[in-house]
Amino acid sequence: MAKLQKDKLPEHLAIIMDGNGRWAKSQGFKRILGHKNGTKAVRQTVETCAELGIKNLTLFAFSTENWNRPKLEINTLMELLVSSLKKELPTMMKNDIKLSAIGKLKTLPKAVQGELNEVIVQTKNNNRMNLILALSYGARNELVRATKNIAKQVRDKKLAPEDIDAKLIQEHLYTAQLPDVDLLIRTSGEQRISNFLLWQIAYAELYFTKTLWPDFRKEDLLEALLNYQNRERRFGKISEQLE
Repeated sequence: MAKLQKDKLPEHLAIIMDGNGRWAKSQGFKRILGHKNGTKAVRQTVETCAELGIKNLTLFAFSTENWNRPKLEINTLMELLVSSLKKELPTMMKNDIKLSAIGKLKTLPKAVQGELNEVIVQTKNNNRMNLILALSYGARNELVRATKNIAKQVRDKKLAPEDIDAKLIQEHLYTAQLPDVDLLIRTSGEQRISNFLLWQIAYAELYFTKTLWPDFRKEDLLEALLNYQNRERRFGKISEQLE
């Protein structure tokens, strides 16, 4: 494999971690074992991104639509999230990784909220990499939330309608302090966005791999990053303007 160029790495990488259930089914296991094995891929991906120098990594861990899954699976997923946060805290401290979360966090079970807040507080001074978990997250909900907050400011005469622009909307998103996504990876062969960071991926490069998330390893990540570096990002310009 060709060598990655350190100066051309994405500043913000986002991943839709898909395929846990199908992986378990293919192995003859229950779906939850797919989720448990998926935590290994999370650990390796996070550590590799930190080693490479990728500053921001957002992982789609649980969507607003995932609440429609069977109650047993949801409860097991939440228990797995709590145990994973406890287990991975030393790794985050060792690798100087700061954790944050986006989404309707108040809809999460109290135990999850408590453990999540604890890890966020413990890692708040780390600055090597930002790890963002999207939990109970939906992009449409995020945009509705932003619109309502802006509308309230207009209603209260704190803001004029003509003052509303892309920058203002960005400031009202969960990711207000983050740069837009440069590269979005989705595993499992599905080729859709699934209501994830719709505003933030406006100019992102999209990379789809058939690899199921529990099988996603460092080599798969490096292949995706190399593919990204071989693309020409024009942002509406023509090639000659970039030279």
